[in-house]
Amino acid sequence: MPPLVIACALGIEKLALRSGDRGTAPAPVTVVRTGMGPAQARRAVSRALEREAWRDAAVIASGFCAGLAPGMHPGDLIVAEETRGPDGVTPCVGTELLVKALTRAVPGRTVHTGPLTGSDHVVRGPERAALRAGGAIAVDMESAATLRTATATGPRPVAAVRVVVDAPEHELVRIGTVRGGISAFRVLRAVLPAFFEWHRSLLLPRR
Repeated sequence: MPPLVIACALGIEKLALRSGDRGTAPAPVTVVRTGMGPAQARRAVSRALEREAWRDAAVIASGFCAGLAPGMHPGDLIVAEETRGPDGVTPCVGTELLVKALTRAVPGRTVHTGPLTGSDHVVRGPERAALRAGGAIAVDMESAATLRTATATGPRPVAAVRVVVDAPEHELVRIGTVRGGISAFRVLRAVLPAFFEWHRSLLLPRR
């Protein structure tokens, strides 16, 4: 059974992901804190996947993000259909399954699907509008680099699931401030069963 690597940038994200329900994992799971930004994400994911135990792992990029669409709220979920970065587009696997699993794991929360774009800085104001005009529904600094690095090191299933903590009507003062973030933190704590369901589905024989 291939293991599962969940990559996130911040300590608070790792705390949420590690303190969730881990009892139903179908294979070994590790949560890797990459640090902020695409360069650190690339380095950390490369190091993780170089280890023999994790070489064939499926990879999920997770944590918080900025929502780009009007009407998004902290605690909404983003399931990427693809990630976009300067190195290109990385398709995600099992988007529909993740949406269904997250709806069960976190009932009452809105789940958005679409392109998740990468940035090397905090995006605000007009820049957000430009990204939204290009079709992206959310932005963060690590997902695109994480998934691009993961697929570059070998074929594997990848996905990106983020929790909105910063939206057009709810902008953060700075990236480390999780305003209204108790809600987002609780949502992130609740996503692990959905990740495990997605992971388990990858191990089933295909017909």
